Amino acid sequence: MSSQVDVVAVNEIVKLVEQHWSDIEAGNYSESDLLFSVVNDKGELIYQNNENADSSINEAIKNRSTVIDVSIMQEHVGKVLIHNNYEAVINDIKHRLVVALIIIFIVIAMFLMVYIVYIHQVIFKPFKQLQHFAQHIARGNLDIPLHMMKNNPFGAFTESFDMMREELAAAKASEYEANRSKKELVASLSHDIKTPVASIKAISELMLLRAEDEKTVKQLNMIYSKSEQINLLVTDMFHATLEELNELQVTLSEELSIVLTRMIDSVNYDNRIICGYIPECMLLTDTNRLQQVIDNVVSNAYKYSDGSVAIQAKLVNEYLELSITDEGKGMKEEEIPLIFRKFYRGSNADGQNGSGLGLYISKYLMNKMQGDIYCFNHNDGFTVVLQIKLV
Repeated sequence: MSSQVDVVAVNEIVKLVEQHWSDIEAGNYSESDLLFSVVNDKGELIYQNNENADSSINEAIKNRSTVIDVSIMQEHVGKVLIHNNYEAVINDIKHRLVVALIIIFIVIAMFLMVYIVYIHQVIFKPFKQLQHFAQHIARGNLDIPLHMMKNNPFGAFTESFDMMREELAAAKASEYEANRSKKELVASLSHDIKTPVASIKAISELMLLRAEDEKTVKQLNMIYSKSEQINLLVTDMFHATLEELNELQVTLSEELSIVLTRMIDSVNYDNRIICGYIPECMLLTDTNRLQQVIDNVVSNAYKYSDGSVAIQAKLVNEYLELSITDEGKGMKEEEIPLIFRKFYRGSNADGQNGSGLGLYISKYLMNKMQGDIYCFNHNDGFTVVLQIKLV
């Protein structure tokens, strides 16, 4: 709303007042939306078109209203007080100012948003990509390249990081191939050593059959025992090397549980094994690998116990549990969680041959066959449980 007075409208009102001075209310003032009042030359109110119009000259002066003299035949007869609504004008100005401030704020906010997006794209996003890239490098994921946007100000910087990744990948590949070659050499030598050791064992057995002298028999038994010890150590080393090369392959097939009877009989050298009933069921296993596990566990039972070895089988959920129990002293409770670690040997292994790889390889193979292995002490000895997956 404007604060300026509509001069034309004011003149019209004054003209109508002069024409109808004798009867002011007879004039038609409806065409004007101005608020006005009329006072005579004594200052008395004689007409008011709206109750909000000024009622006296003092009020008009206070409200800064427009005061115009009314003359009839060049004689001053009164005044017309045109009310000026400055409060509405001020409110209108305030409203316009608030709208202008809101628009300015929106423009500034949009500018800041655009600027923040620009800063994010140009600075923060590249650094975040560098962060993810560094995390991949730390985890050894060297095959993931560092992709950067065109016209990036850190292009040369990030390109250096990607070149570093490529160099690390090449160095890692070279190291892997070198280690693989060493492990293949160890595996090959281990396999080659087993051949002459097997010959020594065979000749020792043959000579034992023919030997009659007690001293000769004792010496031949020592040769046989040491050759067996070498054979076990070489076998463990061979299997451990193959496992590191991920070449201990496991081929699963469905087998009847009766195969366990044959496997147990094959390690029952001197009838020390007492085997209970084996439930008839279908197993998911690799018979060669399972035989290897049973050989390792039963061999340990013979090694650490002079008594019999009891084998029991039962169905538990989705597994056939094969419990192999000896009459030995068992292990310390704090050592049991460590028994399946590579090269770990318990305190009860003093004076016994071995490398600490048998149970480690056994657990590796059982897990590959979707089963597991665990052990515990009991009053009468030590028990190892094989969990064999059911079909």
